[in-house]
Amino acid sequence: MPNVGFLANMNISPLTVEALKNHGWDIIRVSEVMDQKSKDIDVLLFAQKQNRVVITQDLDFSQILALRGYPKPSLVSLRFENARPDFVTARIIDVVSSMEKELEEGVVVTVDEISARYRNLPIRLE
Repeated sequence: MPNVGFLANMNISPLTVEALKNHGWDIIRVSEVMDQKSKDIDVLLFAQKQNRVVITQDLDFSQILALRGYPKPSLVSLRFENARPDFVTARIIDVVSSMEKELEEGVVVTVDEISARYRNLPIRLE
């Protein structure tokens, strides 16, 4: 069970969020705390203030973090073709359990079916 809190974007299934809660995770879904139509930047700023890691399948979040040079919040960016909630849940648990320290410090983690890679925040644009 990670020591960090999480904020699941609207494109993360409520079944995945519930399963992670059942594993003892401190995770909330955007719809629990914000308007479902909130802009991506507002979701990021909320996560930043609450010190939560954003979990999303929306590629815009990485771009916003890079362009704005934010050191936080950490981001778990899911890029799955197989979006079954049980698979997504298992993959999130697997990746987060091996990257907890990095997530606490500020990273963007890109996760697909077989790999996970990360970049430290803030992302430096050359």
